[in-house]
Amino acid sequence: MAPMTTVRPYRPDDRAALYDICVRTAHEGGDSRHIYPDLDLMPSIFAAPYAELEPDLTFVLDDGERAVGYVLGTADTAAFVGNYRREWLPRMRERFPALDGPPTTPSESMIDLMYRPERMIVPELADYPAHLHIDLLPDHQRRGHGRELMLTFLDALHRKGVPAVHLGMVTANTAARAFYDRLGFHEIEVPDAGPLTYLGRKTA
Repeated sequence: MAPMTTVRPYRPDDRAALYDICVRTAHEGGDSRHIYPDLDLMPSIFAAPYAELEPDLTFVLDDGERAVGYVLGTADTAAFVGNYRREWLPRMRERFPALDGPPTTPSESMIDLMYRPERMIVPELADYPAHLHIDLLPDHQRRGHGRELMLTFLDALHRKGVPAVHLGMVTANTAARAFYDRLGFHEIEVPDAGPLTYLGRKTA
C-alpha cells in the first residue's frame, strides 16, 4: 500500500525539502535552476524566512518520505517586514552581499528584492494583513493537495483572529490563477504592480 500523503506542521528537518520545492517551482510555477544557479537564493527570499520567523504558519505536504509541497506566510505583513529586516537580513549579508549598483542579472534582481522587504507593504492590501506562498512539486499538483494545504493555512489564520489574506502571483502563471479562483480569491487592484497580480480573500 502506498504511503498516505498528509498535511502537517513544518519541522526543522524539512529544511532541505523546503528549499528543493521552492527552487523547482520558483519560475512561474516551474523549475528555476536554469535562471538562478545558486540554489539557496530563491528559498532565502520566499520560503526560509517564513519557516524561521513564523514556523507556526508553515505547513508541508508529506508523501510518507519527505515534504513535497508547502504553504507558509505571515499573519501580519508589516510586522513580518520589520522582523525580516532585523532578524533575517543580517544572516544573509555574507551569503548574498547587497549590490553596489543596479541589478544586471536575474539573480541580482532577486538579491535586490531581498534587501527591499518594505516592497511587501502595499497600501491597497491593508485590509488583507496576512500573506502567503504555496508551492507543490509537479507530480503532486492537481490532486487536491493544494486545496488541503490552503485550507489548513486559512484555518490557522482564522484561529489567530486574522480577517483576510493576500498573495502576489506572477500574472503569466495562468494555472495558478485558476487554482486561486477556485478557492475563492479575488483580484485586488494595485497600481503599477508590474508582472504581479494581487489576490485576496477572507480567512473564514
